[in-house]
Amino acid sequence: MHTTTSRPGTFASLALTLAMLRRLRANGPVVLVPLAWAFVTAAHLDLVARRTLLIAHVVMAVLLFAFVVLSWRDMRDGALRVWRRIIVAGFVFTATGAVGLVWSSPRLLWTAVVGWMLLPAAGLWDTGRRSATARTSSPAVRAYFAGGAVSALGAAAYVLGVVVGPTATLAGLLLVGVGQTAGIVAAVVTD
Repeated sequence: MHTTTSRPGTFASLALTLAMLRRLRANGPVVLVPLAWAFVTAAHLDLVARRTLLIAHVVMAVLLFAFVVLSWRDMRDGALRVWRRIIVAGFVFTATGAVGLVWSSPRLLWTAVVGWMLLPAAGLWDTGRRSATARTSSPAVRAYFAGGAVSALGAAAYVLGVVVGPTATLAGLLLVGVGQTAGIVAAVVTD
């Protein structure tokens, strides 16, 4: 006779895994945001193969989808609702980038990069605006506003790079990476 019993520690392992997933969801962006911009910069310098970029886009799309699904209920109100919308739109831009890589379309790739520059810039600015009413002089509020402004400035430099040249493009990528990283670090530290 065969009976099913749960192994000792199964529930403890599940609880530990869920706790780790929650922690990764809360703290993962601090690592992923600067890593993503470093990767995009490396791609602009032709240091990353097209196939690697495509894999990165697919992985990022899966991570964004999983994050939204796992966080949907937690992101119902206020700034979190705005960020939920940004992540959903970011999923679309990430998919656009993947299609751009498959079709060898510089226009789609450019659209994906600029989209990912502007979405978080707007989100950081909105988060700063919402947080300012409660804690006007908070370092986090200043980091949100500064991060949003630096990201928007980076987007402008990147867009001008089409006319001005690669120095503006790289400066734009650097500014966006710094701005978005400052904002996400402030969010994680504050939370």
